[in-house]
Amino acid sequence: MKRIYKSVFALLVSLGFISCEGIVDDLNKDPNNATDAPARYVFAGTEIANMAAQEGLASRLAIVWTGYGKGTFQQLGTWYLYQITASNFDDDWNLFFAGVNKNALIAIEKAEAIGNRKMAGITKIIQVNGMATATELWGDIPYTEAGKTAEFPNPKFETQAELYPKLLARLDEAIADLESGIGIVTTEDIYLGGDATKWKQVAYTLKARLLTDTKQYDAALTASTTGVSAFANSLYSIHGTTASVNENANYSFLTNIRAGSITGEDSYLAFILNPTNAKYRGNAKTIETARFKFYYLENGVNAPGVIEPNTSTTTTARGFFARDASFPLVTYQENVLTMAEAALRSGKGFDVALGYLNNYRAFLNGGGYLHATYKVAGNYKYEAYVAADFASGGMENKDGITADQALLREILEERYVTFYGQHIGWDDERRTRSEAVGIKITPSNGTKLPGRFIYSQNELNSNTSSPAVAPGLFELTPIYK
Repeated sequence: MKRIYKSVFALLVSLGFISCEGIVDDLNKDPNNATDAPARYVFAGTEIANMAAQEGLASRLAIVWTGYGKGTFQQLGTWYLYQITASNFDDDWNLFFAGVNKNALIAIEKAEAIGNRKMAGITKIIQVNGMATATELWGDIPYTEAGKTAEFPNPKFETQAELYPKLLARLDEAIADLESGIGIVTTEDIYLGGDATKWKQVAYTLKARLLTDTKQYDAALTASTTGVSAFANSLYSIHGTTASVNENANYSFLTNIRAGSITGEDSYLAFILNPTNAKYRGNAKTIETARFKFYYLENGVNAPGVIEPNTSTTTTARGFFARDASFPLVTYQENVLTMAEAALRSGKGFDVALGYLNNYRAFLNGGGYLHATYKVAGNYKYEAYVAADFASGGMENKDGITADQALLREILEERYVTFYGQHIGWDDERRTRSEAVGIKITPSNGTKLPGRFIYSQNELNSNTSSPAVAPGLFELTPIYK
């Protein structure tokens, strides 16, 4: 894996396809002055670029803007207070558009030229993963014309109303490619080893994510029933222990690049998972001690004496942000929780939705996605809920709202807890911000919460098709209004 990361990044950088200086530090960038690359290398490079994009600001700003952590100093200290400028987004905009999308287009073209529909299909899924994340974060973005610099030097921005159907159609293309059975993908697929069944499930879960974004809950439920069906089929970034080569990006950031700049102090998630906190979400059927310890260190290494994200990487403790910890991209966890929410919202009934939630709790009760070093008996428990728990006065409805609303609140809270460190936790918060129940975050500065990423300053300066008046940080993207 280490050799794959180094050689692919070196080749792609020499081709000028991506710009991601921090990831390729100390790598041999141009051994042979390459001007082209075989499909399999561009394909692998697209996967790596997507890893970098998903684990960059998409993760870190979600952490400090969604109550997963607190920015304490340096850049994160000011960004936590919403003091951020367009130029701060230049590198990450480049990662999504020059890194993921442009490489994906090249890989698809090369794969189709050699008749490898399997590779083309997988690449389309990666492309949608990147572009869906970009529109969720920024709102309207270039897509149809993006990455085709010679033909469209100033790619037009498309509205989310235009874009979402195109992304869904792209996933349908990918599924058809995979179902064709034409082509071979093996070790160059660093995610899933070319397993077409797993990739199809990932595509359907991505469809469900997009349909949930746009509140098409009935269609989201339909898609999720064919989505990621087991934890082992989930899409994760794979990492190792070599600095500046393949280690978990958040580990590197939290322990080296900006050590101590994000803590778990004053963070809503830390409050509700900590058994000693008054806001603890545990009850007679739920013990969250293990998940709290997996996510957070109570006595930080980089910030001694305070709670901080868990970067432990030892034989006895391997935290969520361990050095070689895999990072969740599209998972079983997301899929089954989407089924629970979509079933309730689309009118399939309380019992059906509760059944899906209890399926997820059974998964957690078996250890779920905890690392084995945190699966300590007595530190986690997730017994099945019953209808009475959500009736007025029940353990999940002390405030006497309707049973359906109490169940929805629990599902949304479980999604919030599960999506720690991922941008989809912030997506959920924005999607449900105006609703009666959901995660209600207190602004860390002023009275407004951020609603989007700001457009890259480089894009605004160089693309004449970019908005004449760019939307501000506190304006929600259209789908979340």
